[in-house]
Amino acid sequence: MTRGIHRYPPMERVIYGIPLAEALAEEIARLDAKAVYVMASGTLNRTTDVVQSVRDVLGNRMAGLCDKIASHTPRIDVVKAANEARAAKADLVLTVGGGSVTDAAKMVGICLGNDISEPEQLDTLKAVITPEGKTRRPPTKAPTVRSVDVPTTLSAGEFTAMAGCTDTVRNIKESYAHPLMMPQTVILDPAVAVHTPEWLFLSTGIRAVDHAVEDLCSINPTPFSDGMSLQALRLLSSGLPAVKNDPADLDARLNCQLGAWMSIMGSQNGVTKGASHGIGHVLGGTAHVPHGYTSCVMLPHVLRFNEPVNAERQRWVAEALGKPDGSAADAVAALIAGLGLPGTLRDVGVKPDQLDEIAVNSMHDRWVHTNPRKIEGPATVRMLLDAAW
Repeated sequence: MTRGIHRYPPMERVIYGIPLAEALAEEIARLDAKAVYVMASGTLNRTTDVVQSVRDVLGNRMAGLCDKIASHTPRIDVVKAANEARAAKADLVLTVGGGSVTDAAKMVGICLGNDISEPEQLDTLKAVITPEGKTRRPPTKAPTVRSVDVPTTLSAGEFTAMAGCTDTVRNIKESYAHPLMMPQTVILDPAVAVHTPEWLFLSTGIRAVDHAVEDLCSINPTPFSDGMSLQALRLLSSGLPAVKNDPADLDARLNCQLGAWMSIMGSQNGVTKGASHGIGHVLGGTAHVPHGYTSCVMLPHVLRFNEPVNAERQRWVAEALGKPDGSAADAVAALIAGLGLPGTLRDVGVKPDQLDEIAVNSMHDRWVHTNPRKIEGPATVRMLLDAAW
């Protein structure tokens, strides 16, 4: 008999298909926000009118703007933004951008709730992975300021209560969590995502595919996340090629956004991921590979490694991707290749002399320890890296 508990996340609303200005005006009024600190992609601010449209909606409720969050959310950038938001007496954070900006807003909330004003103070709140692979999270006070997120990519971090934040001194990306780090509202407007560079939109779409695949193939899946993950793969496997073919296809972009949302449902309920995510975190923090690309280069190889222990569930993946007669690994690899995305570590700039460090650091990531097929140590990770080389 199937047993479990489904937890509804502390997110109030997901608004989809409604233009940003209309949706944002309604949310600001509903939340009665008086001082909104905006965090936006720098490129989006410099080269489009999206941030100006946000200014027009907020008017004198706009309490400040940060458009200088680097990739992988460096903690020096996070703390600087938190100090600005504190000085502005912000009562809401609004993000417009990709995963690094989204995670930064979560970290700003944590900094404000825990009186963090220097980067080194974040050491007291980061997760620690034990040698046995258990995750220990120190007591963390709730964010005192929450967020409304307008994502422009498909990595779906805006739907989780966790954030990755990089210590650039040690070159390691670390994990932080609190249930109320999750935004109050997410606004999905495909017209805003038109400005996202093609490589970034499509590769983060593969990141969403990775979420759905590793949830389906997890050691602790749930019926709810199974259904959501299968539909996510159907939407993404049709929507991503359609966007590649016609970047102005807003219906296809919205399907991708909906697929990304559905892909993350398992994460909201404790479904554990595997080595594609675990190694991917380290490729990002240590080798500076964009997260979408980490999934492109690792997911097919992790699927092949895991097939001996979860072949039946991998067949579900292949079917949802429209390849019922093939393997899940081949179906994912074909989707990646068809989008013109990189397929090897060489393609994404990883150097041979980084592989051992990546292998060792990967053993400190929680998802490597919950991979369906046990990973005994750095040598096994190195084997997967060599396969992806």
